[in-house]
Formats: sequence, structure tokens, C-alpha cells
Amino acid sequence: MSLVKTLPAEVAAPAAALQASAPQETAALDPVEAPLDGFRIGVTSHRRSRDLIEALERRGAEVLHAPALKIAPVQEDVRLIEDTRAIITAQPDICIATTAYGMRRWCEAADSFGIGEQLLETLSACRMFVRGPKARGAVRAAGLADVGISSDETTATLVDMLLAEGVRGKTVAVQLHGYTDVRQLERLRMSGANVLTVTPYRWVKPDGEDRLPRLIEAVCSGNLDVLTFTSAPAVDAMWSTAHEMGMYRQLIESLKGTVTVAAVGPVTAQPLVDAGLTPLIPERYRMGALIRLVCEHLALNHVRRLDTRSGNIELRGRSLRINGEAVDLAPAPLLLLRALLGAGGAVLSRESLSELLELRGSVHALDMTVSRLRSSLPDGKLVETVVKRGYRIRV
Repeated sequence: MSLVKTLPAEVAAPAAALQASAPQETAALDPVEAPLDGFRIGVTSHRRSRDLIEALERRGAEVLHAPALKIAPVQEDVRLIEDTRAIITAQPDICIATTAYGMRRWCEAADSFGIGEQLLETLSACRMFVRGPKARGAVRAAGLADVGISSDETTATLVDMLLAEGVRGKTVAVQLHGYTDVRQLERLRMSGANVLTVTPYRWVKPDGEDRLPRLIEAVCSGNLDVLTFTSAPAVDAMWSTAHEMGMYRQLIESLKGTVTVAAVGPVTAQPLVDAGLTPLIPERYRMGALIRLVCEHLALNHVRRLDTRSGNIELRGRSLRINGEAVDLAPAPLLLLRALLGAGGAVLSRESLSELLELRGSVHALDMTVSRLRSSLPDGKLVETVVKRGYRIRV
């Protein structure tokens, strides 16, 4: 799967500790209106997290929120003001604006320290390049004008444009966005530019630091369907925390297998790709596009439907409906049913089911799980025993 193409123990306590918020149940949620019904999605963002959570919940998802990082308050960011003063003093020839939020925050921070007018005068005197339409909007809202925009919303393309026209002997100011693309800065420096940077928002550890470890535990136990990221530093923070917990390898294996990982754009996705993952990335690097992509991916790959002698079965994540009626299943019986539905009526051996359930070949444990599944279903005959072979769904 291409990087920029669309389509890649009980944990009740961890879920509670993460303050999982689930939408209120309705009698029969329409999958068109609630395409995420039955699915559990992890949100790691801090800024605008409420918008993302509410959008997912409106579509029926249960959300586990564990912000990996938060943005430091402007008042505490002394370096931001120092870097801003340095740029004003240098009077750069070129300025690159990478994000709308960063541009707005930069101007607001300068205002709060009494140097807002000086900053705007400096930027109006230089040539402004923007990484995308949102950054362009913020630049123009500040009363400034841009002279160039990246065709694919990447800093690399902007640097290509500047190198093509020549930057030797020029001073270039770059507004960073929390995840420094060191290679692009080096390309400018190697071509003879004097590069100054400013980072209008910096990441620090959030309050409630136990929430991220519990989200990692939920991923590793398979108690999550999708894990979302909207910033690259959040990915790095999760990797660091997983290493501290001794669960990094297990986390990566889960994200390669049972749990889908999704990123808002290629910059956010890069540390995921570096770890060997193939995240879902929307063609438009926007939150709304990310949500639509997650809905499409789950509908295409993680919804099981089958007509059987016991009625129509639909399994959406953790939500099971038989003839439209909701049926509650514990995690182990649910995992067993998902495998049987995936087989579409074919026989699954006792050995393969024991391995799936990590029962280490225990015949008694598998029989108990099958018994629990049958007792939870409206018609226990739905799960059929095939003597000396295994089990199947009776279609």
C-alpha cells in the first residue's frame, strides 16, 4: 500500500481509566447514519481533540482519548520570543509559513510581548511562501501576501521551488510546526542560505500521564480497532512511552496486525512509516477527510455479514446484531465468532481456533469458550460442531 493512497485479558479497567466515551445506545442504529457503530477508536491529539472525538462519536464510535502531548502555553515559551526577535533583527529575504495554526499563534505571541507590529512589518517586507491553502489563509488574514504555494502541501516542494530560483546569500525564515524536517533545513543551508527558524508551538507532556500507557495496553490487547494521529510528535511520544513500558515491539506488531493506524497527512505518518507501518492517509490532509477514510476502511474491511439458518448476522467491531437485535458477547466468544463468520461456513479446526484464542492447545478451554458463545446467542445451534474436525457457522 502506498504511503499517500487510501487503502492500510479483559481491559474494562484500562478503558475506564482512559475515560472512554461512548454514544448513547439507540434501538437500531442505521449503519449509514452511524458507520462507526461497534468500533472503538483511539485519539492521541490534544489540540482540537474535542472536535475529532465528537465527530467520531456522532458516527457511533466509542472513543478512547489519551493525548500523547500538549502544546506549551505561550507565556512559558521564552525561546519563541527570542527566535522572533532574531528574525525581526535579521530582516529575512524569504519566509516560509508551514501551518495556519502556527502562523496565527506566532502573530498572537508577538502581540502579547509587544512586538507584533514589528513582526508584521518584517514579514511584509520579505517574500512569503506557504505550504498549503490553510497556511495561505492565515497569512492573508494577517494582512500579508504570499508569492508561492506548495503543489502538494509539503515543505520539501517549497524548498524545491526556492532552490530552483537560488537562495545563496539570502536569509530564509522558516515557521516550523512542532515536527522539524531537518533535511529540508539542511538543503537550504547547503545551498548557501542563512536559515532562521521559529517554532510557534512546542510539545510537552500532558496532564494525566497514565492515560497514554493505558491506551498502549488497549492497542496491544486488541481492544481497539483504529488508532489515530494528527501530529508526528505524538507518534514519537507514544514510541517513547512504549519503550519505557517494555511494550514497543508488541505495540508495533499490534499496529501491523489487528489494529489499524491512521494519520492526518504524510508528515504525521512519517514516524509510523519509519517504524515499518502502513498507515491510512487521506488524499486531502484534513481531519474531516481522515474521519471519512476511517469510516470507509472499517466498512470495507471490518464488517462481517452472513445469512444463516438462524437469521441474518452482522458484526461491526464489537457490535453484534442478529436479525437486527443487539447481542452482547464477552471478548473471547466475540473473537471466536468473528473467526467463524470470516470462514463463511467453512470448518475451522480446533487447533487453529485454540491458537487464535491463545489457549495453548487446551481442549477444555476451547470447549468452554464455544459453550459461552452458544449460550449468549439467541440460537445456540448457529455454531455447529463437526466431529473430529472443528467448528463452523451453520449457514
